[in-house]
Amino acid sequence: MKSILILFAALGTFAVQAQQINSYTPAVTVNGEGIVKVIPDEVVIKSRIEHDGDNAQEVKKQNDAVVDAVIKYLKSEGIPEKNIQTDYINLNKNYNYNEKTYSYVANQAISIKLDDLKNYEKIMSGLLKVGLNRIDGVQFNSSQMDKYMSEARKKAVLNAKNKASEYASSLDQSIGKAISISEVQTSNYPPMYRMNEMKASSDSIEQETVAPGELEISAKVTVAFELK
Repeated sequence: MKSILILFAALGTFAVQAQQINSYTPAVTVNGEGIVKVIPDEVVIKSRIEHDGDNAQEVKKQNDAVVDAVIKYLKSEGIPEKNIQTDYINLNKNYNYNEKTYSYVANQAISIKLDDLKNYEKIMSGLLKVGLNRIDGVQFNSSQMDKYMSEARKKAVLNAKNKASEYASSLDQSIGKAISISEVQTSNYPPMYRMNEMKASSDSIEQETVAPGELEISAKVTVAFELK
């Protein structure tokens, strides 16, 4: 009886293996990439207001006064509140071991988004005039990122299909329907143009102007096609 049970178990295992072999679908798996280049129409300015001194209250007061002037200036230029964002506020106490004295540094970082690139140089100049003393970087972007990302994905799938067809044709075969598709995570964050500390003078704008150029939006996929 035990031998019979073992025989049935073995036959069942062979049946499952045979079914797996019969259900195997020949396939070709390839990677595809799609790239869309666009002209940016937005810019984010990473700015910082910073003051230092021996008195914590006075340093904080000076910094707050400039922050208030910066925000009022931006609003006067029609920049909506949602485009003005405080990233962080710090007040640090530093100790000078040589002189055995304390000093304080107050700073506040503000991200400013401009929906119109034509206002870029004007706004930058105005910010410096009202007392903003650091520009850490600028980042150019597109207001239609979702649209262009969708285009890049479609291009990536077509690129994968063309690759698969080339491989199959080399073997005198062809591809059928797609069996699986997965997206490879990519970073499409626009580059941040880093800038040195800017002095409050009109000359610094001329030296720090950055050309927006083109944004490259990419998508990558892995697709498996039936091989005929």
